[in-house]
Order: sequence, then structure tokens, then C-alpha cells
Amino acid sequence: MSPTRTRSRRALATAKPPSALDQVFRAHHLVPPHELLSEEEGQRVLRELATSVERLPKILATDPGLRTDRNYVTAREARTPMNGRIVRIRRPSATAGEAVAYRVLAQSVEE
Repeated sequence: MSPTRTRSRRALATAKPPSALDQVFRAHHLVPPHELLSEEEGQRVLRELATSVERLPKILATDPGLRTDRNYVTAREARTPMNGRIVRIRRPSATAGEAVAYRVLAQSVEE
């Protein structure tokens, strides 16, 4: 057996637990790319769809798929208010080539 390295109790007590944003998110083939839209682009999408924000399905701000978008990660680190922003999700489709879905960003209870 090879010797194992142990950490002292003091090092374990002072170690900071990693946050969700500190952990690197690796894209997975089952997680489609998410894209946080700008305010202007979100309004344009709503006009094209002829709908309102209230009628769109919601996605929690803690959804791991959002970490595939660099704009979302930087906005979250800057603590920019994102409640009500629109997210575009592009999924590959065998029949349509690409299926686009829109979600409205909702803050989770724990934030």
C-alpha cells in the first residue's frame, strides 16, 4: 500500500468549502447550451413570439445548465440582478435540426 497524505485538523477547519461557481462545469452531451439573452434581445424575442414573460416557463437561477453560458457566470459573479431575464436553450433535434426553447429566469428560494 502506498502512504496516504492526511490533512491536519486545523487545515480542515480553515478550508473554505467550494461554492457552485468555483467548481468548473464541464459540458455534457445531454446538457444543451443555455444562453442568457440581453434585455433588448429578450424584448425582441417576446415580440416575435407574441407573448409575455408571464407565459414563458421558468428556470431556476441555480440550474446547472446555465453555467454553460459565460455571460451568465460573469453576471452572477458580479451579482447583477437577473430575475425576469430570458434564457435561450438550443437542443439538437432529429426532425427539426435544432429545437429552440425559451425560459424566464427565476430566483431560487435560497438566494
